Amino acid sequence: MSKIALSHGKIIKSSFRVPSWAKNRHVQTIWPRFIQKRLPLKYNMERLTLPDDDFVDVAWGPKPAEPSGIIVMFHGLEGSIRSHYANDMMANLSVNGWQVVMMHYRGCSGVPNLKPRGYHSGETGDPSFFLDWLNQKFPQIPKVAVGFSLGGNMLLKLLGENPAQKWLNAAIAISAPLKLAECAKSINHGFSQVYQKYLLASIKGTLRKKMSFIDYRKLIQLTGDDVEHITSFAQFDEKVTAPLHGFEDANDYYEKCSAYHFLSAIHCPTLVLHSIDDPFMNHLVVPKEEDLARNVTVELSERGGHVGFMQGSVFRPKVWLHERVKKYVSDVLPINPDTPYVS
Repeated sequence: MSKIALSHGKIIKSSFRVPSWAKNRHVQTIWPRFIQKRLPLKYNMERLTLPDDDFVDVAWGPKPAEPSGIIVMFHGLEGSIRSHYANDMMANLSVNGWQVVMMHYRGCSGVPNLKPRGYHSGETGDPSFFLDWLNQKFPQIPKVAVGFSLGGNMLLKLLGENPAQKWLNAAIAISAPLKLAECAKSINHGFSQVYQKYLLASIKGTLRKKMSFIDYRKLIQLTGDDVEHITSFAQFDEKVTAPLHGFEDANDYYEKCSAYHFLSAIHCPTLVLHSIDDPFMNHLVVPKEEDLARNVTVELSERGGHVGFMQGSVFRPKVWLHERVKKYVSDVLPINPDTPYVS
């Protein structure tokens, strides 16, 4: 009897094992950001002009003599190359002849962008343009993408929108908020509100800075003082994200931009790394196997926090994500034999 081909993806148990000192999800989330020592990294910035004459800044990691593969990174909400996860992942993956590059979303490189619009969890226009540009520069070199948090949701949506895409050989999404409405609810409760307050302060600061040189009065019905009084992502998305980017309201934005709806259309081999205790989310964001295209694998752990996954001892902590991503990438990208594997 012939075997029936698997028509959907799979959910597997993660190999991540949480140490006793880091079982709490907030320890997992906060430690890498505020306590873990940053890895040394040298990078160069390049400005990419967009079709509407705005720009994004691109961070290039150390340049190998002959790149054997390219790893494209997309950061999370209000992130940049200075974010702990971006800096350390780029440092870890700049081996084996791999060229690592990260696109900053509009306004995230430290310089406000020129247009009223910004970026959001489902904005795939700029990343598509960036990937086209990258493929024109390096048409023969295989590529893998890594998306963190918001960048993970965006990347999955991008792949689902473009199932026949030729940009990428594989993709990894880490701690992606697959159902945006659920995530907006979850982060507005308990200790998770601390993360919301921290990120909102950055988002609102960027908007107020742009309001000083861009007239927003015909676009959003808010003054600088009104922006200051926004206290949740749901409010910000209702009053700013939705009207600025062509959505009817926050719910329309959440429904159209949640990657959950795009998982069944992805053709590219894709790994989704997710922790059930992620404080930015809840259990409802975890998809079922029948929701996944057959090339999509969700790797679940019980603990790990949000872009955390700390292992080792409290005196010699390490980030499990680095080795997991490196292993996945090494199965896809060729390794330059002149560049020894660095663990």
